[in-house]
Amino acid sequence: MRPGGCARPLSAAYDTALLDLDGVVYAGGRAIEHAVASLTTARDGGMRLAYVTNNASRTPDAVAGQLTGYGLPTGPEDVITSAQAVARLIAEQVPPGSRVLAIGGEGLRVALRERGLVPVESERDDPAAVVQGYDPKLDWERLAEAAYAVQRGVPWFASNTDLTIPKERGIAPGNGALVEAVRIATGGAPQVAGKPQPPMHRETVLRTGARTPLVIGDRLDTDIEGAFNGKVDSLLVLTGVTTPAELLAAVPAHRPTYVDADLRGVLAPQPEVEVVAGGFRCGGWTASVDGDAFAVEGEGEPLDGLRALCAAAWTVAGDGACALDAGKALARVGV
Repeated sequence: MRPGGCARPLSAAYDTALLDLDGVVYAGGRAIEHAVASLTTARDGGMRLAYVTNNASRTPDAVAGQLTGYGLPTGPEDVITSAQAVARLIAEQVPPGSRVLAIGGEGLRVALRERGLVPVESERDDPAAVVQGYDPKLDWERLAEAAYAVQRGVPWFASNTDLTIPKERGIAPGNGALVEAVRIATGGAPQVAGKPQPPMHRETVLRTGARTPLVIGDRLDTDIEGAFNGKVDSLLVLTGVTTPAELLAAVPAHRPTYVDADLRGVLAPQPEVEVVAGGFRCGGWTASVDGDAFAVEGEGEPLDGLRALCAAAWTVAGDGACALDAGKALARVGV
């Protein structure tokens, strides 16, 4: 397997961009460089923009307002959250009007109410389900309420299980870290709705009606795996949590169709990675595996070198993960 090529700009080849937010469009409260200009151009050219986030803490209205503030006019109908996906999942399994212990932010509560469910605050409220979603202000007492409910057999759901989340100051614990705290206390395991699980892909398709979607994300284990599970193409951008070394070590479910430095990649064709004698060539770079090390030759765009290295690494790894040290090869191509 090797990264794909596309002769046309991706914005012309796909009708809808299914964009992750954290690490792709913004980090914390700051828009990522080139994001606004690139997405504006893609939208003006006819590509629909849909923002698909595992962050369940805020409402679609709040997210749309933030994006509009960056200069990306956005309506709440353009935002799909894991809170919406998990609320639909719960509503399919409990009676209408059921009480749900909501451990998370306002976005989770709004999504539950939209499905006719009643958010409650305590295990003592006799909930029919307990659900966890990301909330940066969550405290110990709220986690304890979730644990008490799970311990007595209340069905447990999670909006997502991302262990980390990109912030302006660095990488911070995500909802998955909070879910893990409850799991340690209870020994249970929740039903998960968010990326990469099928409920999130189903929610996205239902709300966007996309025919030829392109998933765009920064995480291999959520965005790219979600695209893999949904059998749609994906673009990995290197503005979030994934490093080039992690990309080379990706297992098949985590290998994106395309890879680029940032959202400017949406506006450009993607170069082909060609099979050549003894290796793979992209642009001015040729990469191969020589014994227990990568061999890379040439010069040119660093991303072309990375794409060639991906092809070499994924080919030698087959259905597994490439364990070769890529440090020298990545330094050689400049990524």
